[in-house]
Amino acid sequence: MGRIAGRFPRVEPRRRIRSLVLGLLADLPRKNCWTIAEWAGEATPDGMQHLLNRAKWDADAVRDDLRDYVVEYLHDDQAILVVDETGDVKKGTHTVGVQRQYTGTAGRIENSQVAVHLVYAGQRGHAAVDRELYIPRSWTDQPDRCRTAGLDPDIAFATKPELATRMIARFLDAGHHAQWVAGDEVYGGNPKLRSALEGRSIGYVLAVACNHEVTTRAGKFHADALAKKLPERAWQKLSAGAGAKGQRFYDWAVIGLPDPRPGHRHLLIRRNRITGELAYYRCYSPQPVPPTTLVRVAGSRWRIEETFQSGKGLAGLDEHQVRRYVSWSRWVTLAMLAHAFLAVVRADEHARHPATDELIALTCNEIARLFITLAAQYVHDAAHRLRWSHWRRRHQARSQASHYHRQATAQA
Repeated sequence: MGRIAGRFPRVEPRRRIRSLVLGLLADLPRKNCWTIAEWAGEATPDGMQHLLNRAKWDADAVRDDLRDYVVEYLHDDQAILVVDETGDVKKGTHTVGVQRQYTGTAGRIENSQVAVHLVYAGQRGHAAVDRELYIPRSWTDQPDRCRTAGLDPDIAFATKPELATRMIARFLDAGHHAQWVAGDEVYGGNPKLRSALEGRSIGYVLAVACNHEVTTRAGKFHADALAKKLPERAWQKLSAGAGAKGQRFYDWAVIGLPDPRPGHRHLLIRRNRITGELAYYRCYSPQPVPPTTLVRVAGSRWRIEETFQSGKGLAGLDEHQVRRYVSWSRWVTLAMLAHAFLAVVRADEHARHPATDELIALTCNEIARLFITLAAQYVHDAAHRLRWSHWRRRHQARSQASHYHRQATAQA
C-alpha cells in the first residue's frame, strides 16, 4: 500500500483504499461496497462507493505500480506473458460492455461482460499485470450509451487480440522484459498480433484451430491434415509442466514452417495420451530452441486459468457490482493488486520454507486466511452489527418503494 500511496493526494482515500484492499482479501461470503464497508467498521458504504466512483485517483497509474511490483518480486529471465479473457455474467443492459456473448466462465452464450487480462508467469509465481475491458460494437456504435457508462463517446471498437497487443506493448514499453507470449486460439489465429510480436523479437506459442492453414515445404495444409500425415516416430512424450496431480505428460510433434523472414517458425501439435485429442500451436522464436522449450511455453497457458480462479475466489475479481467504466477499472485493478500481494508472499514463503514430507508449502488460500486473521481482523460490537442491519433494511425499503412507483407510472 505504501507503493501506491502517492497516487492518492488526500489522506482519506489512502486510508480507505487500504481498507478496501483488505476487505477484498477477507473471508466474506460476498464482496462489495456494502459488505466491505461493514467489515471495515464504517457506518455506511458511501465512502467505499465514492472511492470507486467519484474520488480523484488514476486506476491506470495504480495498474502501472502493480505491474512493477509483480515484475520486481516475481522476476524471472525466462518469464512468459499469458493472455486470455474472462467473462462475468450480468443482468440487464446498462453495465458497461455487457451484451449477449460467449463467455468461458459459463461455457455458453450469456448476457455478460468480458475483459482481457495479461499475466506475468515465472518460476516463482504468476499474477495479472494488466487488464482491458472488451467493448463490443453494440456499444461503440452508440456514443450516448458509451457516454452514460463513462466511456469516451468516440471510443473505437477493438478486438480481443488488439487489446492483447496493446497490453503487451505497454508492458514492454515500460522497460520490462519477457521472452515469450502464450495464448489460446482467439490470439493465435490473429496474424496482426503474431506480426507485432515478431516485430519486437518476442517468441510466442499461440494455440490455433484445427483448420488453421500453414505453409510447409510441401505446400499449404490445414493443421489437422498435417497431423494425420505424421509417422508415429515423429511424436515424443514430454511434460507440459506440473499440475495439481503431478506432471502433465502428452505426446508432442513439431513441424518446421519455412519463412524468408528472420526467426524460426513451427507448428506444434499436442496429443492426449489417453483420448488421442489433438491441439495445435503456432510458434515463433528469434533463435533456435528445442521442442522442450516450446512445450514448456505451451503448458504455461494454464497459469492464467489459475490466476483467474484464485483472483476470483480470494480477491473478489468478479464480484464488482458497478455499471460505469471508471468503477470497473478501479475495482478490477485493486482486486489484481490484492491477488498479486498473495502471489508475492507465497513466492517468498516458498523460498524461505520449502515443502516437507509433513507439510505442503503455504498456498495463497492459506496465506489469505492467516493474514486476515492475524494481521487485519476487525472486531465489532453488537451495536455496529445492528446499525448495519437497520441501514440495509431502510435502503431496501426505499429501493422497493421506488420500484413500485416506477412500475405504477409505467402502467398508468
